[in-house]
Amino acid sequence: MSRPIRTITAAIAALLLAATACNSASSGGSSGKAGSSVRGVTDDSIKVGGIVSMTTATGYSKKDTDLGAKARFDRANAEGGVNGRTIDYLGAEDDGQDPAKNLAAARKLVQQDKVFAIAPMSSTTFSGSDFLQQQKVPTFGWGTLPSFCGPTYIYGFGGCMVPMPGGTISQTWPEGLKQVTGGAEGKSVAILANDSDAGTFAIRTYKQSFASAGYKVTFAKSSVPAGAVPSDWSAYTKEILRSNGGKAPDAVVSVMQTPYNIGLFTALKRTGYDGLLTDPTDYDPSLLANSATKKALDGVHILLSFQPFEQDSAAMTQFKEDIRQAAGKDVPLNMHMMTGYMSADLFLSIAEKAGKDLTVASFQKAAQGFSDTDTMVGDRAEPRGQKESFGCGALVQLKDGKYVVSAPFKCYTPIPFK
Repeated sequence: MSRPIRTITAAIAALLLAATACNSASSGGSSGKAGSSVRGVTDDSIKVGGIVSMTTATGYSKKDTDLGAKARFDRANAEGGVNGRTIDYLGAEDDGQDPAKNLAAARKLVQQDKVFAIAPMSSTTFSGSDFLQQQKVPTFGWGTLPSFCGPTYIYGFGGCMVPMPGGTISQTWPEGLKQVTGGAEGKSVAILANDSDAGTFAIRTYKQSFASAGYKVTFAKSSVPAGAVPSDWSAYTKEILRSNGGKAPDAVVSVMQTPYNIGLFTALKRTGYDGLLTDPTDYDPSLLANSATKKALDGVHILLSFQPFEQDSAAMTQFKEDIRQAAGKDVPLNMHMMTGYMSADLFLSIAEKAGKDLTVASFQKAAQGFSDTDTMVGDRAEPRGQKESFGCGALVQLKDGKYVVSAPFKCYTPIPFK
């Protein structure tokens, strides 16, 4: 495309964005008195919606993220709401893990449903981030995507976990693994991720993270297709198992979703690999109902950025009761519930501090000086969380069909991201 055409296209796009912003403001944007012209805010309610990948091409689902958010909002409402306003939670839009649907869901929630905030946003794609930032929509989710690092209206409940240069990297994963491997000296790791934006950032982040902790990184690639789980993993396993000077690494780190982890770990075990296996996604008791899945994940150490369900604390007891109430029965707990719950919790905590005169401006002002301690994700602070992780987490291992804590929940000093 020639420069003049690009210039014209950019100008048209800018005009369209300006028109969109004007339309949004005229129908209840981010200014004005609470209860009158503030988008999604009335005298007695605050409208909130979510975006979650409930259905995907691989069968992987984050649908329980919606339940987690509902559980936290339900308790807030039962306790009288936020400064006299109840939360009108619309539930979550399903983006199908599709960039176009993610943006469409963001537009629908803001322009049609007129939400004040989006909580939770949980997907491997966040193409709606620029739109939400432009429209000044406070948005909360798991900060595992670059869009959670930098934009002023977008918040990760555990902070920014894939920072840009100048930010910091959480050391929870490698430091936790040190407790399992007896330290990092002389130990090697191979890191594998999907061929996607998230996978590329994950490799860049964790390659530096594990190396800084003292591990020798023998392999680090985002090469597995993101749209379909491979039927043959031999090309990947061969490369990994020869990466340590012709030998296998001491640990294989998978930064992928459950269907991929099942395939990769099964293939590695079939080769006779007996090193450590670890990933950040397979903390889900429902996975254990399938014998093949349970076998594939047996022995795997799973990274958590929150307190394990097995940990005995007042906050965890409250979380379990809130989930039971929202579900109407006892249900197996999973990390997606925690994602939704803590996204909602951070929104509620900042909204409470913003006071009765709730506007986007008052909310953002409250966020700029927000901090609290001893939550299920550690000590929180904004705007620090928009630049770096809160640095806390744990490891659990699936062992004989049950999850056990292999590295207790702890906060670690982050390192500069270069």
